[in-house]
Amino acid sequence: MIDIHCHILPGVDDGPKTLAESLEIARLAEAEGITRIIATPHHQHPMFENSGPSILRKVEELNKALQESNIQIKVSPSQEVRLHGEIIQHLEIGDVLKVTPESSYVLVEFPSSSIPHYTTRLFYDLQMKGYTPIIAHPERNKVLAEKPDILFDFVKNGVLTQVTAASVTGHLGKKVKRFTEQLIEANLTHFVASDAHNQKERPFRLREAYSVIEDVFGIELVYQFRENAEILIDNQHIQVMQPEPVKKRNRLFNLF
Repeated sequence: MIDIHCHILPGVDDGPKTLAESLEIARLAEAEGITRIIATPHHQHPMFENSGPSILRKVEELNKALQESNIQIKVSPSQEVRLHGEIIQHLEIGDVLKVTPESSYVLVEFPSSSIPHYTTRLFYDLQMKGYTPIIAHPERNKVLAEKPDILFDFVKNGVLTQVTAASVTGHLGKKVKRFTEQLIEANLTHFVASDAHNQKERPFRLREAYSVIEDVFGIELVYQFRENAEILIDNQHIQVMQPEPVKKRNRLFNLF
């Protein structure tokens, strides 16, 4: 399996603090059946900065330690970029990293309780420059939970999204789980990733999430999500089903 969103780098954000902790998380991933992890430390987060060059160095150090520890996982450098108005300029100078160096995909996140007013225009500008935004964990955003048509418009216009494994499994609450299932049902998400930070409170749960998706939606959708992660690594065209608005009868309010 490939995990496209994981906070595995030591000492850079709210993930592991030490290299030893990173290695323990990697062993947990290996036991889960994960062979490739895209490291996505926070960028332009209120509490964390993490420049592109610093992440490249950290990933190189971690991969060396993984080899020395005989852990069969490869880590690739990227970032979870808090959306900001200068993201294009930061991409061009290498301060913001794409999902892979060869790709056109950029993992972005919103504040948990808002959507920046300039988001639609910024997504358009990114796409005009050849980039494809991937919205991280939209199911955990209060505005999108109350107004899912906003997400529908983003996806309809070519933006991709990634839901969190723990949202699928219900570990982030029943309402988040139900909204996540609505997004999957409406073809408003394209990837499942762990957003793992540690061994206990925020582990991978990726295998469990795929099992839940198989039970609710069928094995074909599991294949599609897993294949999309592989296609992303290869910078190929992601499989996109026709998006639909979230059904109003299931609309959620007061998610948080």
